[in-house]
Amino acid sequence: MLQWVRRSFIAGFFVTVPLFITVSAFIWLFGIVDGLTDSFYQRQLGRQVPGLGILTTTVGLLLVGTFATNVIGKRLLQRLDGYLLKVPVFGTIYAPVKQLVVAFSPDNESGFKRVVLVRQADRYALGFLTKEFSTESEQGRAEMIAVYVPTNHLYLGDIIICERRAVSFPDISVEEGLRIFLTGGMALPSTVRNAEADASAPDFRV
Repeated sequence: MLQWVRRSFIAGFFVTVPLFITVSAFIWLFGIVDGLTDSFYQRQLGRQVPGLGILTTTVGLLLVGTFATNVIGKRLLQRLDGYLLKVPVFGTIYAPVKQLVVAFSPDNESGFKRVVLVRQADRYALGFLTKEFSTESEQGRAEMIAVYVPTNHLYLGDIIICERRAVSFPDISVEEGLRIFLTGGMALPSTVRNAEADASAPDFRV
């Protein structure tokens, strides 16, 4: 009986806690976003309307996104970015924050392209492909890649430069890779398969 109570309590704990944290986070974010325009609508309407602020923010983001995907809007935003980067203090904060945010965008050419498995001595490191380039020397031309390996959450990490043929590309999407880092590796699938059929790297069971 005690074993059943213990097992049921632990199972209920691990089901309830993630759900509670997720719901609490959404409520917290809702309160922040909704509070951005809450005072404005309260003055105009004379009363508080919950959810109106977050609706306005959503519509605003859609309008900005529509403007940003337009040819003229894209050019204007690029020019605005150039001006913001020249601001002495603001630019030093704005530049890395923007690069970090756009790195997770699937439409961004300079963002994380795919997940990479790099072998380092007697261990493997999971990272994100950020750049493909080539080097030329007396030995010939070599295809190289740059891999970003997070070491503290997602915003701090190491850059590994290695030959493309020295790594494998697991069949893991960027979104799944982010989830793996955020869960400390617990989201890894039981079998990590190589996404490139012609690659010589084997599959890895974990």
